[in-house]
Amino acid sequence: MLEALGIQRSAETVYRLMLDHPEEGVAGLAARLDWPQEQVREALGLLAEARLVAMEDESGTPVAFNPEVSFSFLLARAEAELSRRRREVERAERAVADILAASAGGPGPAHDVVERVTGLDAVRRRLASLAAGAREECLSLLVGGAQLPDTMDASQPLDQLALERGVRIRSIYQESFRNDQPTVDYVRWYCELGGEARTVPVVPLLMVIVDREAALVPVDPGDGRAGALEVRSPGLVHALGVLFDHLWEAGTPFGEAPRRDAHDLSPQERELIMLLAIGCTDDIAARRLGVSLRTVRRMSSELMSRLGARSRFEAGVRAVKEGWL
Repeated sequence: MLEALGIQRSAETVYRLMLDHPEEGVAGLAARLDWPQEQVREALGLLAEARLVAMEDESGTPVAFNPEVSFSFLLARAEAELSRRRREVERAERAVADILAASAGGPGPAHDVVERVTGLDAVRRRLASLAAGAREECLSLLVGGAQLPDTMDASQPLDQLALERGVRIRSIYQESFRNDQPTVDYVRWYCELGGEARTVPVVPLLMVIVDREAALVPVDPGDGRAGALEVRSPGLVHALGVLFDHLWEAGTPFGEAPRRDAHDLSPQERELIMLLAIGCTDDIAARRLGVSLRTVRRMSSELMSRLGARSRFEAGVRAVKEGWL
């Protein structure tokens, strides 16, 4: 439960027991847990590093600090790290958008650095070729919630063959895909074969990276059927890989419920309150989150009610005041 704050499960177990039995020393804690004393001391060391406990005297009796004070520090540190990572991802998104715009606007320095693949059928053939030649890994960002049936039909044999060859496949979906049973069934099948999947509230663009050497991104982010750019520029492929890695680290593994933060906000709710705070309309928020307009309005109403706000502007102000943003 506290691993997101850098606290290992064994340390959390010891800390919870200390709160219930503050009179116990190392030996008593070890006896209650049926652990070796050395294992308890190791957990106490981790808790001391996290500023949750201290050793009171030379006898080594552990003392738990006030949880409210200690966790305020840990949560503030985690929020600061999350904000830093979000800023890094946003900078990477802007850099990628600038490079792609420049690449699409004219011929690249060499034909083998950026190549345009025209038409959906040609893109699928190129994906099949890249997947067949993959040696180590395939990374995918998949925009929108529900995936089109023909897209999943085209991907299934490619994923299966690659996984059977030992290629590591990781995919990031939008959280809203959980509302579409065919997509959920596909991801479950894919994970049972050895694939890995995570979800985030918003996927910035459709993308496939193979072996960190080649990437396919859409020519027009608003129309996936218009064609793709095949990128082999090492700098750009690296930037796209960094974007994927940041999203992957922040994502929720398939099969787990999205983790709620200290304010009891899911990642999707947190993203929505951010969109509302910067003035996005319900239509724009629905497209960004990959959910229906009705869902956005319901979520917005619930968030505004929780904040005691009567307008979007007031909700944004209150969200900042309450520490939600």
